[in-house]
Amino acid sequence: MLNVLVLHGPNLNLLGTREPDVYGTDTLADIDFQLTALAEEQKIAIRIKQSNSEEALIESLHSSREWANGVLFNPGAFTHTSVALRDAIAAIDVPVVEVHLSNIHARESFRRDSLLAPVCIGSISGFGTNSYMLGLQALKTHIK
Repeated sequence: MLNVLVLHGPNLNLLGTREPDVYGTDTLADIDFQLTALAEEQKIAIRIKQSNSEEALIESLHSSREWANGVLFNPGAFTHTSVALRDAIAAIDVPVVEVHLSNIHARESFRRDSLLAPVCIGSISGFGTNSYMLGLQALKTHIK
């Protein structure tokens, strides 16, 4: 069985009410429910964490080395600003798929560049909640 860490970054705890025209109306609980169902179907064990803290996200990435075969990560706004998260991903030697609900390449210019993408095995954005499902499938395929 594969073990996958699902990490949700800052402000994702506000999904459902936060800018629904950009992020949709699904809540974080909705996304987690759908991910859990897909993971069970695909025989993947997942642990899900959300944090608004860069430090907590880094600690989760570090600890994933001990048990996870892969990480599915929506780093939120840290995508565009966090060298520390980039370095944590590069350091862990665990494949990471970056996911985003919105298409970051079609948004404000400061959101178009990801500091994390170069150290991830791939990035999926713009498909709403389905970005997570596609990311989980891609991660499984990559690991197998």
